[in-house]
This record gives sequence, C-alpha cells and structure tokens, in this order.
Amino acid sequence: MTLAGKTILMSGGSRGIGLAIALRAAADGANIAMLAKTDTPHPKLEGTVHTAADAVRAAGGQALPIVGDVRDDSQVTEAVMKTQGEFGGIDIVINNASVIDLSRSLDLSAKKYDLMQDVNVRGTFMLSRAAVPVLRESANPHILSLSPPLNLSPKWLGAHTGYTLAKYGMTMATLGLAAEFADAGIAANTLWPRTTIATAAVQNLLGGDRVMAASRTADIYADAAYAVITKPAATYTGQTLIVEDVLAADGVTDFSKYAAVPGTSDDRLFPDIFLD
Repeated sequence: MTLAGKTILMSGGSRGIGLAIALRAAADGANIAMLAKTDTPHPKLEGTVHTAADAVRAAGGQALPIVGDVRDDSQVTEAVMKTQGEFGGIDIVINNASVIDLSRSLDLSAKKYDLMQDVNVRGTFMLSRAAVPVLRESANPHILSLSPPLNLSPKWLGAHTGYTLAKYGMTMATLGLAAEFADAGIAANTLWPRTTIATAAVQNLLGGDRVMAASRTADIYADAAYAVITKPAATYTGQTLIVEDVLAADGVTDFSKYAAVPGTSDDRLFPDIFLD
C-alpha cells in the first residue's frame, strides 16, 4: 500500500518532524493539508506553512497550507472542510502540533500549562473529532498522534508534571478514539522515538549541540510514521508504538543511516524521555 492520492490533514508541519513526515508522504504523491500558525518567518525558527507547502510540492505531493490555530474550534472545522473541498476527502489525520515546557511544577506558569493542555490534548481531540465524519468515508482511515506510551513510573510522572500530563493526554485521547471508532474501521495510534530527534526543540530546550549530535534525524520518525499509516486500519489500531520497533517489525535492522552525525554508534545516542 502506498500513499499515492491519499490525503493527510496535519496539525503543524512547518518544520522538523511534521515536515519530514509530510515530505515522506509527498514522495508517493500524497495530498498534504497543514494547519499551522507560522504564516511569516520566526526570528529563531526556520520555515513557515508556506515554505513547507513548497517543499511538499517539490517532493512530488500536492499541498494545502492553512494558516490557523488548532486551539480555535472554528478554524479546526474550517481546516477539515477546506481539506475535503480541495482533495475530496481525508484519509489520515496526524496530530503533530505540540508545545513543550519541561519546567518543574513550581516554575511552570499557569499560562504555559494551559497552552500545553490546549494544543497537545485539546487540539489532538478536537482535530481528530472534527475529521471523523470524513475519515469514515476513507478506505483506510488513520489517526496518528506523536505522543509517548503511558509510562506511570514516578521517574517520568515527577520529572516535569505539566508536560507529562499534556503528552499523556494526547495518548489517552488517541487510545480513546481508537476504542470508540473501532467499529467504523478508523485506526488511531501513537508514535514516539527511542532516541532524541535532531529538531529545534532539542537544540533549544533539551541540551543544545551536545544532544543534537547524539540524536537521530527526523527521517527515522517519518519512515516509521509512513509504515504505520500504510498498515490496514481495521487491524492496526489502539497501539502506543515506538519508532524503532515499527521499523524493526518491517525488517529494518540497521539504523546507522539515521544518525544526525554520521558514524555515531547507537550506544552513544541520547535516549528520549518517557521511555525506560
């Protein structure tokens, strides 16, 4: 199964992992609609929803950049309608938009706590829910959220409680949708990497150049996401998946090509959070 002619509606996607997933799908000739806020260049971050759309087209796909906020219900509804109107349907929803703040509880502002809940949890639920009536018409409908398995170890529950709640909330919403719409044949899964991924968030928030050099590229996430959303939706659902495990199940045994710094051995890579 390929993504040729399939339509993806993604939250975010202007850069990083979301864009890598979009480009992987575009190589098949997929249609990519991106609901993102970045309309004009950010002083510290590369890419806008428009440059991402240009990259999708250059990679062989069709693109629909939608400037909007996943926190705004009317804009979410409009994004679903625009995508359906432009491409005739929606086959896949990817919940990529996410806010990260690893502050300890006493240092986390109420405003940032609310932002993480609104984008990560509420945004995932509302975008997925709004798309369900259209997904029902797809031959192989998938919802994929970029969030971790539910690890209830005190190590992770107490590390950054506000962020942990927001990311686990994404996962719980996704697993709930998987159960609720199983009879409709709509798959819903989550996907999370075993190592850090070389993105702006890692550069700016998790350790700078040192951790970037010990990370894998976003291509590994993109290849695993592609593997998930091309699986049969009726049977491949309700799972909290790990990037490397998905690829290994498809026969990939050598991950060296994904090292951000070529030649970095697997044992020198930095482990991602939420995994023991």
